[in-house]
Amino acid sequence: MKKTWIHVSVALLAVALLLAAAGPAAAAAKEVVTLGADLTAAQRQQMLDLFAVDRDAVTVLEVTNAEEREYLQGAVPAEQIGTRAISSVYVRIKDDGSGIRVQTKDITYVTEQTYANALVTAGVADADVYAAAPFPVSGTAALTGIFTAFEEATGRQIPEEAKKVATEELVDTARVGEEVGDKSGVAELVKQAKEEIVRRGLTDEKSIREVLVRIAAELKIDLTDEQIDQLVKVLVKIQDLHLDVNTIQKQLKDFQTRIGISDEEAKSIWESIVSLFRKIWDAIFG
Repeated sequence: MKKTWIHVSVALLAVALLLAAAGPAAAAAKEVVTLGADLTAAQRQQMLDLFAVDRDAVTVLEVTNAEEREYLQGAVPAEQIGTRAISSVYVRIKDDGSGIRVQTKDITYVTEQTYANALVTAGVADADVYAAAPFPVSGTAALTGIFTAFEEATGRQIPEEAKKVATEELVDTARVGEEVGDKSGVAELVKQAKEEIVRRGLTDEKSIREVLVRIAAELKIDLTDEQIDQLVKVLVKIQDLHLDVNTIQKQLKDFQTRIGISDEEAKSIWESIVSLFRKIWDAIFG
């Protein structure tokens, strides 16, 4: 009998280890989900399932359309903001210095790197972020949910000016990327330009413009004068936040690493758990 219980204990330990590797839901620390206030009950559950979290195990908040409009009003057309809050967000705060990692689903307008760039501007650090919706949306409004989740998880308020500048950065980067047909390229352009102007301490528009134009040429991105003006304007505001270049580089070093688990990974983990429980049953009842 003693041997049987040893087998059972080992099996239970293995189950616990598998669950710990299963994804965001297993993390013991600082997890917050924000759900669009206008989601149906079924859509809310769909988002929770996508984030692999149990409603009772994490903090779940709502974000309204009015809250989304607070930072987007005037930055994007009213029709793009819409009248409903749909975008939802999962945020997990880490203490390992691994930086910002972003994943999206059904976000059509904002790239993962554009989110990451804006988040580091706002001062968000060491966080896994998953922005999603139950159907395709632009994703501009999701930034408000990320801010809300980060503040709830850390107990630290993001300065209002940083939120506004980060939102403007996200919107302008996405808009120019859409216009030139290279969202990833423009996001990389803004990232590199931001790092250089912060590192060099550039504050005047002329110098910032020169940096932006040079890097755009290196990346083979053809911008109009209007698009250059748009990006220079937001880069000047970013510089006014007095960011630290080492922090920017550290936080963005691994943003492309995926978070969460795929359907196939989830299926594999579940099958392994079921198999272990069968072994437990056999060990007890033979």
